[in-house]
Amino acid sequence: MKQIYVGNLPYRSSEEDVRKLFSQYGEVSSVKLITDRETGRARGFGFVEMEDSDAQAAIEALDGKEFEGRTLRVNEARPREQRERRSFN
Repeated sequence: MKQIYVGNLPYRSSEEDVRKLFSQYGEVSSVKLITDRETGRARGFGFVEMEDSDAQAAIEALDGKEFEGRTLRVNEARPREQRERRSFN
């Protein structure tokens, strides 16, 4: 399985919209759109999980492609960097 980063998504996009877009290239295991913790509003990016070969095909086909008026950024997701925890003493 490969995790794909999808950036510059339209804020009104749903997980189902993204699943439909990526399923043209193979079976989609999961879709997770990221929302703001405080407001619950979409942040314009998310992650899609697919089999390796399908994921590569989707990345090549969709990176730089227009989707609902926005140009997508699609690439293999990188591990999240650890951030320092701030203490509020």
